[in-house]
Amino acid sequence: MNTSTQPQPDRIDVQDSESLSRWTRELATTEAQLKDAVAQVGDKAADVEMHLKGARSTTNKDRIEQAGADEAG
Repeated sequence: MNTSTQPQPDRIDVQDSESLSRWTRELATTEAQLKDAVAQVGDKAADVEMHLKGARSTTNKDRIEQAGADEAG
């Protein structure tokens, strides 16, 4: 059983500046966005990544509306 206090490689520790720097770089996000994502979905890196990607993606509806705006303009 591992009882060390070493951070888990797939966990984001928002209290640790080294962890924050690493994950903001790896996930191409800001510290504020990273902290917000961790607060919403927990500290598991895969969950945070999916949350951030979802927050940045557009929906079909968004793309259709944008295409309509492009044609009208």
